[in-house]
Amino acid sequence: MGEVRVDGGAGRAGDGAPGTTVSDLSARLWYERELLDLLTFKLEEEQLLLTAGRTRWVSHATREVEQVLERLQVAGLERAAAAATVAHEWGLSDDATLRDLAEGAGDTVWGEILAAHLAAMTDQTAVIRQLRDANAQFLRAAARSTQETLATTESPASTYDAQGRPAATDDAHLFDRSL
Repeated sequence: MGEVRVDGGAGRAGDGAPGTTVSDLSARLWYERELLDLLTFKLEEEQLLLTAGRTRWVSHATREVEQVLERLQVAGLERAAAAATVAHEWGLSDDATLRDLAEGAGDTVWGEILAAHLAAMTDQTAVIRQLRDANAQFLRAAARSTQETLATTESPASTYDAQGRPAATDDAHLFDRSL
């Protein structure tokens, strides 16, 4: 399952320096949306492993989720730099949000494009939040089940016979293999 890769070619136009255009910002937003889609996929993959009881692979899936999150963090910083440049060019505050930029573009095509990016990213974030919460619930249930199983397999304190050896117990443990 190696490192997660997404082609960032279109999303890496410009460097956030003066001269960055709204087109560069839009390309960065597309790249960030691709990463959000990849994160959704990785969270769904993690959820499928959890619900199928394939806990052996959960650590790999979790590591891949973390890799995508790291890439999203970098992409978010790059987007913020590009957005600040565009905001400055448009006479808006350098810390203008994507919503501010969409509104600042007015009734132009860029206003519609930026608003569409904002709506799509907002929706995707809601889906990701639901998946994250569901996966956390599955992980808690799996941990609780593991603890309960381990608690039932521990040997009870034994007694000793006249020679000082542990007394034999006739306890038998049954395991539910469907766990």
